[in-house]
Amino acid sequence: METKKVAIIGYNRIPFARMNTAYTEQTNQDLLLIALNGLIDRYKLKGKLLGEVAGGAVIKHISESNLIRETVMNTALDPATPACDLQQACDTGIEAAVYIANKIALGQIESGIACGVEAMSNLPFESSQRLRKALLKANKEKSAFGKLKQLLSPGLKDWMPVPYKGQEPKTGLVMGEHTEITAKYYNISRKEQDELALRSHQNMAKAYDEGFFDDMITPAYGLDKDNNLRRDTSLEKLSQLKPSFDKKNGTLTAGNSTPFTDGASAVLLASEEWASINNLPVLAYITFSEVAGIEYVENKQNLLLAPVFAAERMLKKAGLTFDDFDYFEIHEAFAAQVLASIKIWENDELAKKFGLEKALGKIDRDKLNVKGGSLAAAHPFAATGGRIVATLAKLLHEKGHGKGFISICAARGQGVTMILEKG
Repeated sequence: METKKVAIIGYNRIPFARMNTAYTEQTNQDLLLIALNGLIDRYKLKGKLLGEVAGGAVIKHISESNLIRETVMNTALDPATPACDLQQACDTGIEAAVYIANKIALGQIESGIACGVEAMSNLPFESSQRLRKALLKANKEKSAFGKLKQLLSPGLKDWMPVPYKGQEPKTGLVMGEHTEITAKYYNISRKEQDELALRSHQNMAKAYDEGFFDDMITPAYGLDKDNNLRRDTSLEKLSQLKPSFDKKNGTLTAGNSTPFTDGASAVLLASEEWASINNLPVLAYITFSEVAGIEYVENKQNLLLAPVFAAERMLKKAGLTFDDFDYFEIHEAFAAQVLASIKIWENDELAKKFGLEKALGKIDRDKLNVKGGSLAAAHPFAATGGRIVATLAKLLHEKGHGKGFISICAARGQGVTMILEKG
């Protein structure tokens, strides 16, 4: 069976905002709706029936079990456009793109949108098991006395809400604690991390000044730029920040780690035929992708290093090396995680010890996250993939030809890599 080429033909997102700043009252649907309607307006999709919309949020309320379909029905798309929720932690946005791309490649659909959203400011709270059971029993009681009896059974402590902590259930550690272990294991210095963070902010500030993001972002709730961007940061300022996870011997800080973030993004994918019929240019093509998992409970330094394996498998299938790429978009969950991945990819001894056949080659730092990365834009979990795919597609379209490499790590020891090509 001959597969179709999958084209990226559009993109849109809202400005990303640090948690509890610009989008304090907004829900996942509120944020995603603006991103989707911005995409629909920009590419004249009003009233069109698309093949499917896929995406998700990592953190959702119970009422958001059909988040994507509910949001699509509130957009200007034909309401018959089907939609589905999927979730793979920080890989959600790019996995949605893989999902839609595969359906287009197989001829099942001609067009689709991959999207992701995170409203961290509107976090749901958990309740204790004892309170949950008491509430369920109270609901079954027929008399007021019976209901009251059940409601009085939990202790005062049981009534306290349980906030989201972002811990890995199998280790009890949060991502930053795991990445502290990674930094120590691979000897990633504080200076290296701060330098990467500074470059991320500088590159994004320059991209904004050049107007690179002008046709990529729809303003939302009074915000027209990512509010995590720090134009005035410096190595000196970054070096003065205290460690966030290991207070005594740590190197990860608020400056070289991403904060909890609100945001939404969307990418329009289609076959070449659909793009032509709708008079939309092909920005780039998705040619290869790979997903990988990794053991991280015994080897706690591994949590965010699954893309190391995904990259090797993908490059083998593509018959490419790092020398073949014009741009590298590597998700900056933490500066240390980016630097550790690159160190393994570039060092033959480390690569073999990690489980690769050999080093994958050098990554030219001048080709890395050239319009800024997650450390500058911040990281709304499910929305980051769309931001990165869109940025790389636009870079290749402006260049007119070339290849781009994407790597995104995720919780639970997973990662996705992707290749985009133009010309």
